Amino acid sequence: MPSIPSKEDLKKGFLKYMTGLCICGSNKTKSKCCERFLSGKQHAVTPEQLMRSRYSAYALGGYGEYLLKTWFPATAQGLTAEQLSERTLDWQELEVLSKSQKGDEGQVVFRAKYFCENGKEGVMSEVSSFKRVKGHWYYVGGEVEAG
Repeated sequence: MPSIPSKEDLKKGFLKYMTGLCICGSNKTKSKCCERFLSGKQHAVTPEQLMRSRYSAYALGGYGEYLLKTWFPATAQGLTAEQLSERTLDWQELEVLSKSQKGDEGQVVFRAKYFCENGKEGVMSEVSSFKRVKGHWYYVGGEVEAG
């Protein structure tokens, strides 16, 4: 499980989370949003839910097992839960730009703002691809543009 956020974290992206709202920006309470997926109590039923929960896992840190478990095995080679658990960026905001699903294939286009360790702000845009196998959604990969 993730550690308690520092005072500095509270000033940034964790403020919403600590007030009960999900860190993914859905404006839902965390218990009715990503927390149920991160805890393993439920599985995402749409590509957007999976993408939001994965964003939350990165933003909170400490959820490498979840990230690995929801990564399509053929594209997750070489990744470890330990690496994925590290919180290397301070994720601030997630904006879903579009989403689509056709059968067992899905796509989510999003933009996420973050702070680097040196305090510099950045923005990452991604077109994420998802695949459903035996009723479970997996992240396959994405075309990333960072700036």
